[in-house]
Amino acid sequence: MKKALITLSLFASSWSFAQNQLHQVLVVNEGYFDYQTGAILEPVTIGSYNPTTQLYQVVDTLENMRFASDLVIDGDFYYVAADSKIFKMDLNTHQEVASVSCPGVRNLAVYQGKLAATRGEYLTTYDSYLHVYNTTDLQLIQAFDTVTGPKWATQNIVIDGATAYLVVNNAYEWGNEKGIIGQLNLANLSYGNEVDLGPDGKNPDNLIKYGSALYTVNNKDWTGTSISKFELATNASTTVNIANAVAGCGTSALRDDKLTYQISMETSLNNFDINGMNNNGPVNGINMNFYELAQEPLSGLLYASSTDFFSFGTVYIYDATNTEIYQFSAGVSPGTIVFDIRSSAGITETKTNFSISPNPTNDILTIQGKAANEVINVVDLNGTIVLSSTDSTLNISQLPTGIFFVNINGTCQKVIKL
Repeated sequence: MKKALITLSLFASSWSFAQNQLHQVLVVNEGYFDYQTGAILEPVTIGSYNPTTQLYQVVDTLENMRFASDLVIDGDFYYVAADSKIFKMDLNTHQEVASVSCPGVRNLAVYQGKLAATRGEYLTTYDSYLHVYNTTDLQLIQAFDTVTGPKWATQNIVIDGATAYLVVNNAYEWGNEKGIIGQLNLANLSYGNEVDLGPDGKNPDNLIKYGSALYTVNNKDWTGTSISKFELATNASTTVNIANAVAGCGTSALRDDKLTYQISMETSLNNFDINGMNNNGPVNGINMNFYELAQEPLSGLLYASSTDFFSFGTVYIYDATNTEIYQFSAGVSPGTIVFDIRSSAGITETKTNFSISPNPTNDILTIQGKAANEVINVVDLNGTIVLSSTDSTLNISQLPTGIFFVNINGTCQKVIKL
């Protein structure tokens, strides 16, 4: 869902920091593979959209790959999961730095020089569904077998601290879908502490971290959709059924403090209140069938892709009022959208137009100087939105001790949580 790298320049002599800016939007176009003939009719491409010039260009083509499923940014590089290989690319030149064979690779996550990769493939059984690589040269560090690691196909993965949480869904074995969240300790490379989400939490497709919990969007046995909440502190889970049809592959995203999702083949978007764990009504103003949803964490703009999976791909950009402000063509089957957010260190910082008090604090933040409908995003050091609200008072008591950033329309201020 929706991963962004935020590089921050902190100054020890003051509590100011460089302004963060959206440098580019990376789009993974999955291409078109004809499974009947075995021919690649449209190749997998990586595209870059410049939000300043509004220009989109293809920056790389991944030859001989049937599809691609994920992209993550880490420092000056990004990593792409594509069918049977993992690619390491230079973030600025988009030149390939390294690659490694990994059949069935699905999703990726990076932690301190380690790249975790989940695996799964239709009608294919592997002896390992979880790999860990060295980010420098993509050398394999460890392949967890089905005794020491997940027993079935794995997919989405989210990192919290030194723990990688991953969903074990076995989605490629019809009638035997699983709904398990497993935990990989990236410090000592041990796997365990699996938690079953129950009969209504089977086949999780998306995994999102918000505050002190993880949320999964589940396709169950392909006859309905549910959403599960997994408490990180207690490993307790709660599941709510939301539809008698599936949400499909990836058409859900955290948007402020709501989980926005779409049921397969429908043209309306829906909001799910993750605080109350209930549907919050449809999203007004947007009526289109989408493939991928992603919220840009600085501006709050929603990027949504649409495709027929064989001839076109278009990315639409919506503001907070759900008004389309721009669109651009993006190859075929744009399925992953990632935001490259960078620090403007060395550039004169624009003075912020809002204030925060008290700071530091351990519970309540009061924001002064914001407009009534402006969205406040609280972002952690990994660039993850951990809290969103339009209220001028924020309760951050559930956040861990540390440094966070309050962002309003791209303007940020640091806050210290005691």
